Amino acid sequence: MEKAIERQRVLLEHLRPSSSSSHSFEGSLSASACLAGDSAAYQRTSLYGDDVVIALIEKTNLDPSEVGDIVVGTVLAPGSQRASECRMSAFYAGFPETVAVRTVNRQCSSGLQAVADVAAAIKAGFYDIGIGAGLESMTTNPMAWEGSVNPAVKKFEQAQNCLLPMGVTSENVAQRFGVTRQEQDQAAVDSHRKAAAATAAGKFKDEIIPVKTKLVDPKTGDETPITVSVDDGIRASTTLATLGKLKAVFKKDGTTTAGNASQVSDGAGAVLLMRRSVATKKGLPVLGVFRTFAAVGVDPAIMGVGPAVAIPAAVKAAGLELDDIDLFEINEAFASQFLYCRNKLGIDAEKVNVNGGAMAIGHPLGATGARCVATLLHEMKRRGKDCRFGVVSMCIGTGMGAAAVFERGDGVDELRNARKVDSQGFLSKDAR
Repeated sequence: MEKAIERQRVLLEHLRPSSSSSHSFEGSLSASACLAGDSAAYQRTSLYGDDVVIALIEKTNLDPSEVGDIVVGTVLAPGSQRASECRMSAFYAGFPETVAVRTVNRQCSSGLQAVADVAAAIKAGFYDIGIGAGLESMTTNPMAWEGSVNPAVKKFEQAQNCLLPMGVTSENVAQRFGVTRQEQDQAAVDSHRKAAAATAAGKFKDEIIPVKTKLVDPKTGDETPITVSVDDGIRASTTLATLGKLKAVFKKDGTTTAGNASQVSDGAGAVLLMRRSVATKKGLPVLGVFRTFAAVGVDPAIMGVGPAVAIPAAVKAAGLELDDIDLFEINEAFASQFLYCRNKLGIDAEKVNVNGGAMAIGHPLGATGARCVATLLHEMKRRGKDCRFGVVSMCIGTGMGAAAVFERGDGVDELRNARKVDSQGFLSKDAR
């Protein structure tokens, strides 16, 4: 409250007539406490023009030399090799040698971390335009530990639990929090059903760039050119009956199967970010606004609970409450952890992964964050005024979680910084 009064006092000082005026207004203007309270349902942390926004990349015709940095989230490939590959890819994509590239690895959140890193750099004034991207080829670089493990790890249970296969941590979540096999299978069925419907309706077309490649017959070596324009892991025919026939993979009599876990996938994605004032000057369409990001630590043995901790942290940092979030993209690494997080936070199932999730679309580790940002913002755009705030979140191997809050691109203007409470007409949740 004191901060609000101080802001009013400073503003009123600018409104006072100069001392040379023939009229005396001394005492006629004074700061007072706002009856609605000081904590608005949504609080800005920067000037409107300094917002970090996401632009529609196919409509920008951006000069590649204007990009200040490219940050790529990637997990499984050897670090120095993948860094070189990303630099080489930038040249293939038409970026000049003056544009720098680096990689970042926070496991399953690497793509989202790349977006957050670029947003932070823009906010810090390092540059005005950047690209946060992510990629993974899980067929080329399978998940595996290379080399020996220091035997000292046995002295620290949590350190040792960092080595647990992700599927084992899924079983731990299911057992500890009572997530049944049928619930997990149903979540997988729902994911495929929604993803298939979204694909049929063309909802992914605006976020997918068709890729031309070739299929090679392993026997004859014959090559067949193809164009990949849809995710090929989606199975519209998935049912509880078919999933019920699958055996548990990680534990005898367990509940995690190949059907209710994310797929082994290849994928890539990119998000173009820039300072709003720059986007406005260039006349570029704004798809969304980056608001906040949070990364948290949790017990490695149940790493899948990460979103249940990260989401509230990110939402709070944005000055919001969970009820203010209209749409969620929560990565479905495993049905067990996805269901736990959704239920723990009390999120309406109709708000989460409305176009399916990783159990259907896939989870190429480094790319998932960027893919989720694209999926979220395009869906928010379709829903228009009824969908202002969205969240992207995922669990992270070794026991972490990450989440970011976004705002619909046309959901805010220079003077609007709070949501109206319909029942009262006030602009602050304190007035309810």
